[in-house]
Amino acid sequence: MEKKRDYQEIINKIKPEFDKVLNFFERELAKVRTGRASSALVEDIQVECFGQRFPLKQLGLISLPEPKQILIQPWDNSYLEPIVNALSKSGLGISPIVDKNLIRISLPPLSEEYRQDLLRLLSQKIEEAKKTIRHWRETAWDEIQDGFQNKEIREDDKYKGKDKLQELVDEYNEKIEELAEKKKKEIES
Repeated sequence: MEKKRDYQEIINKIKPEFDKVLNFFERELAKVRTGRASSALVEDIQVECFGQRFPLKQLGLISLPEPKQILIQPWDNSYLEPIVNALSKSGLGISPIVDKNLIRISLPPLSEEYRQDLLRLLSQKIEEAKKTIRHWRETAWDEIQDGFQNKEIREDDKYKGKDKLQELVDEYNEKIEELAEKKKKEIES
């Protein structure tokens, strides 16, 4: 007796991968600078310290005392210089200022040119997220087709599976677009 497979179980199996793509995309968007300060902007910057690299969030407390200011309080004063170097080289267009044992970053207003660069970066991140979604769609579709070839999935279920899979892809692409649109408005304002 041949084993029957359900296309829905294949789709359910890739849904967590779609969720991972969406979560990663959200985290990446948080790193894109807008007019407002955000700890996500600096927390993952790699800092060279004692011959090793650490994300900034492991070396100090990051706070937001004002909407356009980031305050970093290193756990140890020996981290001050490496953190300032990493921030200066981050490409974020920020100038860290050392104030005793604190590092203060005041975010300047975004120039029109920098806004355009951020919008291009945003477009790249959207495309990367959608490309990963397409990859997972192909993986699931290949599995559904294999199930059909091996007579584990009926032909009408194969096409139902294709439709359900596309609905899921459309749903996640829409979520990506919504998040991107919100970020685009932040960049433009």
